[in-house]
Amino acid sequence: MSSATEAPRVLPGFTDEAFPNNFNLNARPVVKERKEGQLSDDKIKQFFENGYVIVDSFFTREELDPCKDAINDLVEELAQKLYRTGRIKNLYSGYGFYERLTHIEKEFPGANIILHKYGVLPQAFKNLWSNERLLNVVEQLIGPDIAGHPVWNLRTKTPQNEATTVPWHQDTAYLDTRSYSVMQPTAWIPLLNADESNGCMQVANKGHKTGKTARHQCCYGGTWYVMLEEEEMAETLDIDPQKDFISCPIPYGGMLLLNNLIPHRSLPNISKQIRWSLDLRWQNPTLPCGFYDMKSTVLMRTTKDPGYKIDWSPFESVDRHEKQREAVKDMELLPQSEEKEFDTTIQGPWMKKWDIVHMNQHTERLTEDVFSSWHDHKAKA
Repeated sequence: MSSATEAPRVLPGFTDEAFPNNFNLNARPVVKERKEGQLSDDKIKQFFENGYVIVDSFFTREELDPCKDAINDLVEELAQKLYRTGRIKNLYSGYGFYERLTHIEKEFPGANIILHKYGVLPQAFKNLWSNERLLNVVEQLIGPDIAGHPVWNLRTKTPQNEATTVPWHQDTAYLDTRSYSVMQPTAWIPLLNADESNGCMQVANKGHKTGKTARHQCCYGGTWYVMLEEEEMAETLDIDPQKDFISCPIPYGGMLLLNNLIPHRSLPNISKQIRWSLDLRWQNPTLPCGFYDMKSTVLMRTTKDPGYKIDWSPFESVDRHEKQREAVKDMELLPQSEEKEFDTTIQGPWMKKWDIVHMNQHTERLTEDVFSSWHDHKAKA
């Protein structure tokens, strides 16, 4: 903390602006017509009052199982590439969905990171993201005009792995300041019964009520993650760490809905199984997504055309992770495609927003000119 005579340093990520009315009950849209899959009024009220809501049962096996099949295909593809290039000596084909990547990871540390930043949307993921019943729920949160946010994630949470244990943060901490006033709900969808043993999510109840994005730091341990200290949460977001931290176990077929201001984290996976999950996000397509002008949203519904069919091609044509690296002027561009393909570091413009309190293999790739202008970065207005 700064002394009484020393003004606190204002970082590019911290604005002290507050937008509580954009995230609380005042922001609840009027739903004129009930649609299939929509949640009860009580659950929607909880989302706006508490910043999150647990939906224990929503998806069918017919909707989720294809995502597991798609992930199996991605793991197979990665294993074959690592095997062909001599990076692993065993394909570990005898292991199943919840074990195989763990064994690959032991032989090639960082395999989970390669898969996490793969960035390709299998058809099963597209189908889930644009699921009609799910979009009907999203309509209850942001209204009938809906776009998918460019930051979606496949979480490859192998057991006892720091790289897959995400610390406390607000999602806005990863985006530029234009996003601070924009409601961007997330559906966190585990592909198993998620509980405290395998690393379910925790939220800071009502941590969105001030409407602020707090000061974060970078980077957590040996990762690329920003982090939010409990003292900062208490001071800026009016959170009581003794009573407001809530674990959110979610059964297979359920989901956790949360807004982009509520602080959350994932617990360590101390089980023997991989906790696979998907983060899917949406927002009003007319509002800024805050992704540094690197990638646009994908329109999913519009009141201008009730029969609109999603065009995925512009969205899929941009590799977000490559854009992230370019945005921070990565020191080593890894010109050989093979080396680049197996790079296990992640960089992004959020690293310019906050104090670097810990250097690691991810931050070390940043060039000197990035460091020299560290606190001069300003997101486009």
